[in-house]
Amino acid sequence: MAELDPVIHADARLRAMSALNTLGLHESIAFPKLREILGMTAGNLSTHLRKLEDAGYITVQKLIEGRSPATYVGITATGVAAFEAYKKQLLELL
Repeated sequence: MAELDPVIHADARLRAMSALNTLGLHESIAFPKLREILGMTAGNLSTHLRKLEDAGYITVQKLIEGRSPATYVGITATGVAAFEAYKKQLLELL
């Protein structure tokens, strides 16, 4: 049996991937909205998103909207595949 993906397996990252997996591949969510949905601090969420981004599972896009910075987060095709594999492995384990 394959080992569960340690990048996804951490509670905060699993919750983030679960939320992002509900989006389409070319859709994204504003960082504050994701933070609100997950009930996490900005710093904690940023740390976990960085690990997911480094693995190629998500994209983080920083923009300027008007005069304010905005950050949007989306899932990649690699992230969708990794999340599906994670769910399959978890079900096999259970």
